[in-house]
Amino acid sequence: MTTLAALALATPIFGFALTPPSAELALSPPPNSVFTPPVFAQVGGGDADEGAEEAADEAAPAEESGPSGGDDMSDFAAQLRQRQDIATIHRAFGIATWGAMLVTVVLGFIQYYNLYGFGSREESPCVTGDAIFGQDQCWGHPWPHRISAMTTTALYGVTFTLSFVMPDPAGVSEGDGAFAENLRIHKVLRWIHFGGMLAQIFLGFATAQNWFGIDRANDFDAQRALATVHQGIGWATFGTLSAAAAVMIF
Repeated sequence: MTTLAALALATPIFGFALTPPSAELALSPPPNSVFTPPVFAQVGGGDADEGAEEAADEAAPAEESGPSGGDDMSDFAAQLRQRQDIATIHRAFGIATWGAMLVTVVLGFIQYYNLYGFGSREESPCVTGDAIFGQDQCWGHPWPHRISAMTTTALYGVTFTLSFVMPDPAGVSEGDGAFAENLRIHKVLRWIHFGGMLAQIFLGFATAQNWFGIDRANDFDAQRALATVHQGIGWATFGTLSAAAAVMIF
């Protein structure tokens, strides 16, 4: 009782209280206790909120670009499918063009042999009466060769055009592999046989229509020289076209 009386008397002097803690204090843990979140966690909470806002700001453009990215992938896939479809048609027309050009150069060679032979004018098959496919091939227009040439030109035009409208979204020809290198060679050869085709069309019409004012009867050597150039360019064009096809097949 003496100790209790002493504490009761000391309470007003030293500010001690013997009253029980309030419910509010009981529910709130004292500061800096094990129940209190660390200070850096509280500060970090504010930074986390700002980080969340920044992440949201960054995510918003990503979400906005999401459909665009999806559209880009859809366009990419569509272009790949289109390339595959056009490549199939391009290959078919390429084979047809190659076959038609082979027939054309063979018929052109026969026509050249009939008209000019390999010796003098008197020794040519048209003069000796030994023309291949008959003497009808010695005058007028060489229709077998002309029809074949026009067919080849039409097929070639379609094949050449398809090579330009074919999309290349993956940049196949820009790679370092063997296929990319072959494709680049194929494209270079494309321009060579294209130039040969233009020259053949011009020389073919010039020879058939006598644009240079020379004829086989009066200017045999000059006419044969022009026909020889036409023949040589024809075989060179066919060889270049064959090489362009072979580099993609083999």
